[in-house]
Formats: sequence, structure tokens, C-alpha cells
Amino acid sequence: MNYVGQSMKRFEDPRLVTGNGAFVGDLTLPDMLHAAVLRSQHAHARLRAVDVAAARAVPGVVAVLTGADIAGVLPGIPTRTMTGERAVDALQPPEYPLLAQDKVCYVGQPIAVIVAHDPYIARDAVELITVDYEPLVPVLDPMAAGRDEAPVIHAAMGTNVAMRLHQRAGDLEGALAQADHVVRQRYVVQRIVPAPLETRGVLAQYQPQEDLLTVWNATQAPHRVKHFLVDLLQRSEQTVRVVAPDVGGSFGVKDCLFPEDVLIPYLALRLGRPVKWIEERRENMLAYHGRGQTLDIEAAVRRDGVLLGIRVHIVADIGAYFLLTTPSAPFNACRRITGPYHIPAISVELVGVLTNKTSTGAYRGTGSPEAAFCIERTMDLIAHDLGLDPAEVRRRNFIPPDAFPYQSATGLTYDSGNYAQGLERLLELVDYPHWRAKARQQKPDEPLIGIGLATFLKSSGAAGDHRIESARVTIAPSGDITVYTGISPHGQGSETSFAQIVADELGVHPAQVHVRHSDTALFPCGEGTSASRGLIVGGSAVYTVVQEARQHLAHLASELLACPAEDIGFQNGLACNRHKPEEQLTLPQLVAAASSRAHGSVEGESGLTFNSTYTLQGTPFSFGAHAVVVEVSRETGAVTILRYVGVHDCGRIINPRLVEGQIMGGIAQGLGQALTEDVVYSPEGQPLTGSLLDYALPKAHEVPTLILETLEVPSPTNPLGAKGIGSVSTVPAPAAVANAVLDALAGCGVRHLDTPLTAEKIWRAMQGTGRK
Repeated sequence: MNYVGQSMKRFEDPRLVTGNGAFVGDLTLPDMLHAAVLRSQHAHARLRAVDVAAARAVPGVVAVLTGADIAGVLPGIPTRTMTGERAVDALQPPEYPLLAQDKVCYVGQPIAVIVAHDPYIARDAVELITVDYEPLVPVLDPMAAGRDEAPVIHAAMGTNVAMRLHQRAGDLEGALAQADHVVRQRYVVQRIVPAPLETRGVLAQYQPQEDLLTVWNATQAPHRVKHFLVDLLQRSEQTVRVVAPDVGGSFGVKDCLFPEDVLIPYLALRLGRPVKWIEERRENMLAYHGRGQTLDIEAAVRRDGVLLGIRVHIVADIGAYFLLTTPSAPFNACRRITGPYHIPAISVELVGVLTNKTSTGAYRGTGSPEAAFCIERTMDLIAHDLGLDPAEVRRRNFIPPDAFPYQSATGLTYDSGNYAQGLERLLELVDYPHWRAKARQQKPDEPLIGIGLATFLKSSGAAGDHRIESARVTIAPSGDITVYTGISPHGQGSETSFAQIVADELGVHPAQVHVRHSDTALFPCGEGTSASRGLIVGGSAVYTVVQEARQHLAHLASELLACPAEDIGFQNGLACNRHKPEEQLTLPQLVAAASSRAHGSVEGESGLTFNSTYTLQGTPFSFGAHAVVVEVSRETGAVTILRYVGVHDCGRIINPRLVEGQIMGGIAQGLGQALTEDVVYSPEGQPLTGSLLDYALPKAHEVPTLILETLEVPSPTNPLGAKGIGSVSTVPAPAAVANAVLDALAGCGVRHLDTPLTAEKIWRAMQGTGRK
């Protein structure tokens, strides 16, 4: 039986759904202390004084740490350098101190840490710290922040512009001159909160007798956290261990390094006792945001809807500081702006500006949803202005199947795809002609009907070191197989999919395969999970090493069974001669024979061990097409989704059940961006959506029944033929919903509305106010 391609239930689930998971919040150590953080109440202010005397005097308080205590001792938070294939024209990140010293630059910035015997004492003591603030004018509008007259947030920089990129290709001026029509539009993609089910958390313990610092961190990348702790705490590699226990979601927020990730281990070293910090939900919502970009486009088109060129200007609202992934999203938006279309001439300019807000960073899709919203809304505006069908406009601009590998104008190489096939299947599933006819036949007393389309590309595997992953396979004398990987999942089901890959290659049941991850002491290297790289890079590394194991076992079995190695097959836990099935050997027999003959890498009585490192040579691009049918109330502006269809090409599929779950989750988050989610600030820079009472995440009953189908166009970039799926469905959902709502409102004279498309915003637009 082939297990690859089968919809197996996740091995991880029984433990998690029965409450037997072990998250950072569940961990307890003897003599453990608890930390709480004092955070800024102002968006922009000088710190005249921080008085901790009353807090320090509280019984049970063990330590108080302020910025003055670590000045010159601990460096600030790092960010990516953006060089090589991800080079930008300018990158000037301001210094991000672990604890504020002279000033605070956003509401929620850490100022001091209290360590106490229990979390309640620590939180009470935080309330007793007195901060003397000198409020400054906050810089909140990203469009104004980059102007010369804007107040400068970080004086040493002399400007609020911290990132620039300008890409050009083709003859754009010629395209604009030849165009029959030019579409011009501004799109504001709002800030949103990743809001994983589990907030961040850190537990650190120092054992002086071993000189070992062990850190349990709710992270996507424990090896990366270790790398930074070694650097920032000035410790040797062998004295730091990082473990990611069960991680309850991330969506990008746990791929960064935050002040608490460094401060808690530092305090454990300093105090000689375990220290634990668990983030509260309000802290989580003040620590990290996604999206936050404004995109202006000019699209030059012929009268038949064919694109000749585009000019795009992107302003990215960075926030007050750079986190590790902050540059990634705006950079990706520039590179991915052309989507699945042949656009011969482009000019894309990016300006990343600092504001007195929470830092932004990678959030599921990392720049792709912003780019897709821009180009997909523009495709609908082209259709509207020229009197064409939106599906036909897309057909005429798709990259044809025979053009691959295709070099985009922004410098990306698309590996494979059949975009027209995916769109045609989508139109069939949604019954496109029926809904178009129904929308035309609506009566004045009936709700408005709208149909929206969105197609998209999403690259996976990332760049640089993210293209590299290692894996180890051990086969014990009992025949049990253990896989070690640098992938660190937080909900992807990698334990199941990796076991399926190994089971097929070695002819065992997946239950015999144990996947180990997320502990730097178990496996020395790894880049974790991000950019949908888990299967593409991590799975390919597992596949590569298991191929080596299979070859070793086949050669050994061929010697023992006196037949050519190519005649050896693996099934039901046995190696057998395909031509004489009765001649067979068990895995324990092969391991025993290997031990005596020194086949493979033999480690005493522990069995066989195989190691391999895999490097992704090219970037696989997933494709998808979504269609949404909505009903809009004429009386209230409320949106009801009548039909939602998604077709996805994610290459070769290992486990369809896992793919379906990833797609559903991504669509749910895309619906939140489209309809309800929005980070709102007051004119003073106070977050007005700082809790789940104010921030409207979509509820389960608000996610419609989804009609999903997959295509399998294998990618030539990796041995599995896989493409990413973890983030892809988040990319088109906001654009598809927006296109459907704006299609419904077209008769009201509404050209564009930015998300979230709340009932109030839609109602005001229908009344003739708030139109764009």
C-alpha cells in the first residue's frame, strides 16, 4: 500500500484533543519564578524617570529589571539584513532596545520586568512602578510619516524612512503611451493581528553544574532562537539548549525574536532559578501586527483587457521598530505584485516608514495577500471600465503552460503551472454563468448579488539558509524508525506527513515511524517552519535521507538473498526478492546483519543511522483560484456569503486531509481580513482594538461551507514535486470577497472600498458617503 496521497488522521491529534499536550504554559519546574512586564501607556514619550522602589518592596518580589540595568550589557533585537537575492536599495532599522531607556515609541513597549514567586505578585508589583512620561506628538499616518516635515521618531536616523526598494523592467513609459486605458487606484490593506490560540511564552532554567541554559520557547524555529541567544548572551553553542514544546499556532508571530525571548533567559542566568513568562492576550495584540500597506497602482491596458505594464508605489507601515521578519512582507509584496499574469513592463517602488505603532512582520502569506489584493482588484476594475467579463480579463493575461519556467518582470522564476485549467474548473464549480445571470435579474426589493474572482501565486521555501534543511533517520534493532528533523511544526501535521513519506520508501506502516523535532539537543540544526517550507524543504530532506537508507538496506538484502539490489522491494516491514517473494528479511534482521558487516553508519547497538542535508534549488509556486458569491442587504449593508469555491495547485499531495485543513484555516483568516478584522488607533496612538472584545475575529459559524478542489501540477524544484499549502489560501480570500461585494455595489456607483467591508462601511457607501 502507498501511504503518500492517503488522507490519514494526524498522529498528533489524540494527545492534543484529550488535553495531554505540553505547551510552555503547562510546564513547571522546582523553585520556579514568574515574570511580568511593565509596558508603555504612551505611543510616543520621553521617559523622565522610572521609579521601581515600591514594586521592589513588595513581599515575594525577587528582582526588578529596567532599561538602565541592561544598558551596555544586552544588545537590541536583530532584523534581517536583506542582502543577496533579497537585497533592497536601503535598509536603516533603528535600534530596538530590549527595555526602553530614554523614550517609548509605541503603546505596549516593554519598560521593566518584575520577577516574583508567583505571577499574581509579579502583576500586582508591575502596577506599583511609577513612570514619569513626557508625551510627544505621535506619528501615526504612514503616508505622512515619510515627508520631510513629519516629526522624526528616532532622532539618530534623521528620517522616518527606513527601507527603500525600486524595481524596473521593460518599457513602462511606452506601455502607458500605447495604452487604450489606464486604471488608477489606491488600496489600503489594514493592519491585522495574527492571534494564535496560544500566546507567546518562555521558560528558562540555568544549571550551573553543567553550565547549561535550557529555554522552552513557543517558537517556530528553536534553532534560530538558540543562535540569537548564543550571540546576545555571549555564550558558547554547547551551553544553550532551546526546546519548542507543543506550539498552539503562530501565523508568523512566533517566527521572530522579542525582548522577552532574551530577557527571561538572562534573568534565569542572573538569578540562578527557573523563570517563566506567559503572554496575556492583550500583550499579544500589542506585540505584533501583520499587513499594513498602502498600494497605489497605474495599470496600462489595451481595450481587450491585456495588460501592457503597471506602476506601483507601496508604502509599508513598519511600526516603531524592526523585528526579524519586518522587511520580508513589503519586499515580498514588491516581488509578487504581478501574480499569475504576463506583465512585460513594471515599476515598483517601496517606501517603508516608521510610525508610533506596534511593529509589523510576516503574517500568513507574508506580502502575497497585499500584492494579490492590489492586482486582483485592479483586474476587476479593468473589466468594469472596459465592459469585459472579469474571468475573461484574467484568461487573456495568464502566463501560458508552455512558458515555464517563466521569468517574471520582478525577477522571480515560476517553476510550473496550468493557470487556465484551474480557473476553468473554478468557474464550473461555482456555476459562474448561473450567478452572473441571477445578479442581472435582481429586483429592486431583493438583496444585491455579487460574484468575485481572485487568482494568485504563492512562492514557498524562502531564500538563503531557509532553502537548506537536514534530516536523520535511525533504524533501531527492533525495526522501529525514528526521523529527526530541523522542522519545528506548530499545527502543520509534519509528524504525520513525514511518517507517510518514510513508510512508503521503507515498506512499513506509518505508525512505526516516530518523528522527533523542536529540540536543539536532539538535532543540531534547522530553520523551523515558515514560508510554507515544512514539506518542500523539510520533507525533501527526509525523503533524501530515507532514499540513502533504502539503498543501503537494499544492497545489504541483495547480498543476503543473493539477488541484484534492484530486485529488492520493501513492504509490510520486510525486504524481499520481488521475483521470489518467499525470500524475505525483516528490518531487525537487516539491522543485525548491518551491525556485523558495518553497513551504513553503525553506532554500537543503537542500530543504523543515516544523515543528509537537502538544498532547495528553485522556488516552487503554488497557484489557486477562488470564487465567491455574496448577497448584500440593501437596508443594512450586511454581507452574506452564498457560495465559496477554491481550486488550488499545491503540487504533489502527501496527505489530502492535511491540505484541506490548511486551506480551510487560511480562508477563515482571509475572511476575517475581508470583513471584520482591523487594528484601529486613536489620534493619540492608543490601540482601540486591544482585546478580543474589540477585535472581531471570525467565528466558526461565520465561515461558510467551502467547496474545495485540488490540482496536482508537480514542481520540478524538489524530489517530492510539492508546492506550499500552509499560507496559500489566505492570499486570494480578501480580494475574492472584496471583488464580490464591489460587484454587487457596482450599480450603486461604488468603485472601491478597502477592507474590512463592514456593514456600516457598505451602507454608508450605498448612501453616497464614503465612496472611493
